[in-house]
Formats: sequence, C-alpha cells, structure tokens
Amino acid sequence: MNTETEILSEVEALKANFSDTRALYREVCALLFFRFGITPTANKLYQYVRRGSMNVPTEEVGKFWDDLRHRARVDIQHPDLPDPIKAVAAEAIAALWSQATEAARGELAAARLEFQQEAEQARASRDTAEQAVARMQEAAVEQRANMERVQAESQATREELEAERRSHAGTQARVQQMQSQLEEAGRQQQALQEGFAAELAKSREAIEAANERAAGAERRALREIEQERQARARADTSAEAARQKLSQIEAAAREQAVQHAAKATRLEIDVNQAKLALDAAVKARDGLSRQVAELQQQLAESQQAVSRHQAEARTLQAMVERLTPPPTPEGSTTTKRGSRRKADSGGP
Repeated sequence: MNTETEILSEVEALKANFSDTRALYREVCALLFFRFGITPTANKLYQYVRRGSMNVPTEEVGKFWDDLRHRARVDIQHPDLPDPIKAVAAEAIAALWSQATEAARGELAAARLEFQQEAEQARASRDTAEQAVARMQEAAVEQRANMERVQAESQATREELEAERRSHAGTQARVQQMQSQLEEAGRQQQALQEGFAAELAKSREAIEAANERAAGAERRALREIEQERQARARADTSAEAARQKLSQIEAAAREQAVQHAAKATRLEIDVNQAKLALDAAVKARDGLSRQVAELQQQLAESQQAVSRHQAEARTLQAMVERLTPPPTPEGSTTTKRGSRRKADSGGP
C-alpha cells in the first residue's frame, strides 16, 4: 500500500467518525502533518475531504498553524525561580519558534501563489486550445459538407484541412508544454515542502536544546537556593544559641541579685546591655532573612551572602560571650558578710 492509498483510507475512516465538517478538516490536518509529514494546504485538504466550501479548509489550516504555534511555547513554572527569568526564557523560545514558522510559512505562501498563477495561466492556455480544437472540428464538418456539394474545390479543401491539422498539432504541443510546466511547478512545491520540513525539524531541535538549558538552570537555581536555606538555618541556630546564653545570663543575674543586694544595680545594667545585645541579634537575624530573600532573586551572589551571614552569626556569638559576666568567688562573699556582722556588733 503506497502513501496516497493509505492517506485516502485514513481520511475515509475519519469521515465515518466525524460528522462536523470543520472538525473533520482539523483531524485531516493533524493526520497529514504528524502522521505522514505532509504540509497541509487548503487545496490538498479539499481534495481529500470534498465537503463544504473552499473557505472552510482555508480557515481550518490557519487555525491549525496558530494552535501549533501556541502549543510550541514553553511555559517555565517553578515556585523558587524568579519571574523575570521565567518570562525571558519563555519569550526567547516563543520568539525562536515564531520566527522559524513565519519564515517557512512566508516562503510556502509565495511558492503557492506563484504555482497558482502558473496553474491559472496553463488552464487559460488549455481552454484556448480546446476552443481552437472545437473551432477546427466545426470547420472540418463544414469542409466535409462543402466537399459533397462542390467536388471541384476538394483539393483546396484538403489543403486547408491539412493546415488546420498542423495548427492542431501545434496546439497539442503547446498543451503538452503547459502540462510539463505544471509538473515542474509540482516538483518545486515538493522541494519547498521538504525545505519547510527541514526547517521545522531544526526549530524542534532548537526548542529541545532550550528546554535542556532551562532545566539545567533550574537545577542550579535549586542547588543554590538549598545552600541559602542551609545558611539561614545556621544563622537561626546561632541566634537561638545567643538567646539561650542570654537566658542563662538573666537567670544568673536574678540569683546574684537575691544573694548580693549590693550588686543589684550593676547586674541590672548588665541585664539591660544583654537585652540590647539580644535585640541587636534579633535585628541581625531579620536582616539575614531579608538578605536571604534578596539572594533568592540574585543567584549569582549567593555564595558571598552565605559567607557574610556565617561571619555575622559568629560575631554575634562572640559578642554574647563577651557580655557574659564571670562568676563571683564564694570566699569573697563570705568575707564581706563577716565584715558586715563585725561592723554591726561594734567589734574591731
């Protein structure tokens, strides 16, 4: 079974399944393009389907190309990928596809217009030749009647008939020449279709390469975002450690305030300073959160930001350790209490 027979068989099967004329033309478009690699045209569709007017296949071919161009767009969706990058990637791929298809369709439309003009000229020449043949046939009938009526002029009539035959032969030669031109136009159209198929294949390869690059960029972005999240977690851990140390400082300060009333003022000042350090640590943590959010939009600076956050966390931890007061020796407390008792009793 050759390709033409197989196409006709498939079209007949589609006719049995689709009663709507426009839906049938759309299915035949998809069949020719995706199954047999043939570029669908309005004339070709009408030759296979032969339903409705010529406007229907023309409109459905246009809708088919518009739908194919719309489906070829790449929509990059990822929650962590910045919107400008998604928009630029999608627009670049869509522009590549649009330029390739528009160029191929322009060349095909120009070739189709030229072929239609040549076909119309050939049909006009054929009609002229057929009219000439009809006139010659009428002249031949008249000549036969004249031969029966006038035997004396038979020789002249034979010569005129021979001249008409030669003219008819010339007309047939011109008709054959026109048919040859039509065949050449068909071969040119086939070459254009093959060129369009090659361009379409190149466009598909370009789209696949763009998809691969987009996937690679997405993977790199995910890795860098994960590194940023880890850095933020480390910064939060450092802030939590600072908060725990501050809690320990406050507990020690309260205990020392109970035991040493004389040092209450100084310990209160230390606690206030520790609270200020905690506020500074919380503000620094909030600053780190904002910087992490900005780093998600600026992937190229993620490595430097992580190092900066780690350095700030270490600085905060060292600050809290410096603010922690040293423990008071037990002997010093006992000596001060003894001195106070002697002063109260009036002893030396």
